[in-house]
Amino acid sequence: MHLAYPAVLSALLFCTGLYGVLARRNAILVLMSVELMLNAVNLNLVAFDVWLSRAAAETLHSGQALTLFTIAIAAAEIGIGLAIVLAVHRNRGTSDIDKLRDTAEGPDPEDPENEGSGTSAAEKAEATS
Repeated sequence: MHLAYPAVLSALLFCTGLYGVLARRNAILVLMSVELMLNAVNLNLVAFDVWLSRAAAETLHSGQALTLFTIAIAAAEIGIGLAIVLAVHRNRGTSDIDKLRDTAEGPDPEDPENEGSGTSAAEKAEATS
């Protein structure tokens, strides 16, 4: 088998994962897209390891070792990422990335959704002076 076949498949998987990271708003789907990108890299590592092992007499199979390391790191990353997403979903009631960004930055006083939430920062400043 030629090296081009797994390389093209890996590029397609990586591009699909990149699109998923950039276009999705759900945190779980973003984590799945990152996992797809890591699997594309793993496919490349194994394909190049097999291709280089044909050329060299003594091989260390470092591509396959790096793939096992990447799989272990990805499993830990997904476990921690899902735990964080579940904790945020319990507290906020959503896993939408745009809404999570808003909570990290604080409420926007110009946002019409936050009008009924109480006084604005300017009103609080006037009340204290």
